[in-house]
Amino acid sequence: MKLSARLPLLMLLLSLLTVINPTAVGEPLVTAERLGDGPLIGPGMDARMGSNIQGPSLIRVPDWVENPLGKYYLYFADHRGTYIRMAHADQLTGPWTVYSPGTLQLNASHFPVTCPPCSLAPGASDELYAHIASPDVHVREDLRQIVMYYHGRDVGRQLTRLAVSHDGIHFQGRQEVLGRPYFRVIQHESFYYALSKPGYLYRSRDGIGNFEAGPLLIHDDMRHSALLIRNDTLYVFWTRIGHAPERIYVSTIPLTGDWQTWQVTETEELLRPEREWEGAGLPVVPSRGGHIEERVNQLRDPAVFEEDGETYLLYAVAGESGIAIARLQFGQAR
Repeated sequence: MKLSARLPLLMLLLSLLTVINPTAVGEPLVTAERLGDGPLIGPGMDARMGSNIQGPSLIRVPDWVENPLGKYYLYFADHRGTYIRMAHADQLTGPWTVYSPGTLQLNASHFPVTCPPCSLAPGASDELYAHIASPDVHVREDLRQIVMYYHGRDVGRQLTRLAVSHDGIHFQGRQEVLGRPYFRVIQHESFYYALSKPGYLYRSRDGIGNFEAGPLLIHDDMRHSALLIRNDTLYVFWTRIGHAPERIYVSTIPLTGDWQTWQVTETEELLRPEREWEGAGLPVVPSRGGHIEERVNQLRDPAVFEEDGETYLLYAVAGESGIAIARLQFGQAR
């Protein structure tokens, strides 16, 4: 085959390798500094919540909330839970106190509370259970509300809905289905953009409803993601099912032109298990989709929090066994 004929194939392979086998060249896009000597949230902090701990989302409680429990609310979930958990603290590094009653309840979520009516997709053989999880929580100053995107199992599939609250504790779900599960939402110019599992992009004018489906941005085996925009570049923090060990990557997407044509330009590894409490030292085996009860050598579920010019990354440790925090520093997007 002539070189000219091979070039299109070579270019395709190189573009795939950007995401499949990311490598850093020169200055890293982002670096992470772990804060503290262990997770913020772990098993045993609350008798009700159990040992499956994942899906963090952190907010600073707005001034218009009366009698807040603390300066910060950290939302998280049990992969098979019937309510969204929450802990509160006055410092990012804690100590954190779990609010035992929880926040959004399954019976207020508009998802089925039993199976049936919730069900698997035709031909699927996964474990079946009614649940809500993966909170993505935002303070909407324009609405004077706290909004939560969350997923649950419906008839034949998992979906995302929205709940609203005036105090960050008592949430009421809305019936409208927004899209695929695991929404992570960010505002850019006049739209709210959402990235779902497994990497599909949506957008909405108000961030409350009428989300329009867009392109597949990341791999179809992406698990969870987190979004951040700097200098018209979208940073996507994500993990990939099947990696050994599962770890956190960061990808960049220039926000130029038609949103339907946005593409990943760079991908680098950001964090992998290095501490005992992150699962380091446990067997290195490919991760699988779905929940996990035992401690494993995996990092999952990144979430971004910004405050006072600093950017932080929360993430699930040892599979789904706790939540930790790191401070991020940004290099120059290439």
